[in-house]
Amino acid sequence: MADLGIYTKFADISARAGANVSAVSNLVGWTDLIVLQVEAMINCLTRYNWSDAYAGLNADVKGLLTDTSAAICAIYVIQYDMSSIAAAGSLIEAEDRIVVLRDIALRGLSLLRDKEIQTFMLGA
Repeated sequence: MADLGIYTKFADISARAGANVSAVSNLVGWTDLIVLQVEAMINCLTRYNWSDAYAGLNADVKGLLTDTSAAICAIYVIQYDMSSIAAAGSLIEAEDRIVVLRDIALRGLSLLRDKEIQTFMLGA
């Protein structure tokens, strides 16, 4: 498969989704359906095109972008079929993963959206 993400790759998403997720949603082809949409959403929400600037960004900024976007993508992977996690543990485990990933995503979006922090990151 292609692994289409600009600043988020399949391995980043899979690592955050965790064990026992749906075999269908935990494939490169499936994550390719959402990864560019999530990256575009982050660009729009932060009013900066991180995708176009990615090659010239500092490693720390790249890490923040990857963490934020992979967390959002992992939520989609988990929610696709939460019964696979529930069968191996419990539905509460799947819900807890989503809550943790949501917190990671919201923190990252907050940092990326802040214009003072953007100025700092782009000057790094």
